[in-house]
Amino acid sequence: MAPAPGISPVRAFREALARRGGAAAARCFQCATCSAVCDLSSAETVFPRRQVLWAQWGLADRLRADPSVWLCHQCNDCTARCPRDARPGDALQAIRALLVEDLGAPRFMARLVGRAEVTWPVLLVVPVLFWALLIRGVNGFQVPRTPLVYSDVVPQWMIYAVFLPAAAFAALAAVVGARRAWAAWGAGARRNGGLARGLAAVALDILGHKRFSTCTAARPRRLGHLLLLWGFLGALATTTLLGILIDVLGVHTPLPQLHPVKLLGNLSAVLLGVGVVMLAVNRAGNEAAAGASKAFDVFLVALVVLLVFSGVGAELGRLWLPAPAALAIYVVHLGMVLSLFLTFPFSKLAHALYRTLAMAHERLTADRRQS
Repeated sequence: MAPAPGISPVRAFREALARRGGAAAARCFQCATCSAVCDLSSAETVFPRRQVLWAQWGLADRLRADPSVWLCHQCNDCTARCPRDARPGDALQAIRALLVEDLGAPRFMARLVGRAEVTWPVLLVVPVLFWALLIRGVNGFQVPRTPLVYSDVVPQWMIYAVFLPAAAFAALAAVVGARRAWAAWGAGARRNGGLARGLAAVALDILGHKRFSTCTAARPRRLGHLLLLWGFLGALATTTLLGILIDVLGVHTPLPQLHPVKLLGNLSAVLLGVGVVMLAVNRAGNEAAAGASKAFDVFLVALVVLLVFSGVGAELGRLWLPAPAALAIYVVHLGMVLSLFLTFPFSKLAHALYRTLAMAHERLTADRRQS
């Protein structure tokens, strides 16, 4: 007779789940209404009923090895129809937050971001103070000419000296977390092909948020999420193009207001700002359908808002405000960019990483079953 599969409940996981907003999962009595009404769930990737059960038991190892946790888009059709008000959508959201912390490396950074309700001053204020002290130490905030040119006070070498290591740290931490998740999922299912093939297969679905279109309760959130996605992609493209202009083509900043790269950057800021406002309004007006807001979510929203408004404020302040005020706004913007880099692998933004990988894994395992 084959040995029974081991069960290793972790009480600390259940307690952490309750603190993160998943306490209502204890009400679940496994009626399976949630999985029945979920248009994203399938026979091969059943959720959220099974994951809620594992969470009730504290089976963290099984949740860690289950990519279906990430295939959930928190449509909240399940929460809207749950007869016990167990809020399975919120439970899976809390599970994902805990898994981001579990997969993150270094662990102290993952815990720092995971406890944003008390650590937000460190995450938001310290990067600003770092930049202020660095600029003060290098040139004492001296403004050699007017109108203000930020590169006179914060030269390009200083930008690179801070942001290149920060970007390298974020990339390395993201790769470590991604490898851990990919290995855990692959231990339970064989894939037909490699990661590149899986990513190519799901790219269009992700860029168009196709799966959100099947949701009912969360359908109004689709546009807000799309705007955020394209806003971040536009900001990344702007930064890359600006680096090419300065370092390869020798273009001097500031760029004219109608320069294509400047227009792309401003458009990206608008997309980010509008997307955040749409999501915030939707969640405030219908929390039952949109899901409860926790510190893990609010931190990212606050960071994006500060990032957008400080960026726009610095751009306009250079022309319309006294130099000290404009510089103060610019320092805040630099701090928010640094915070975004350092927290990306551990914040709600990490959902984009793990959900993309889970969708690629799902496609590769489905292809193997069909072959």
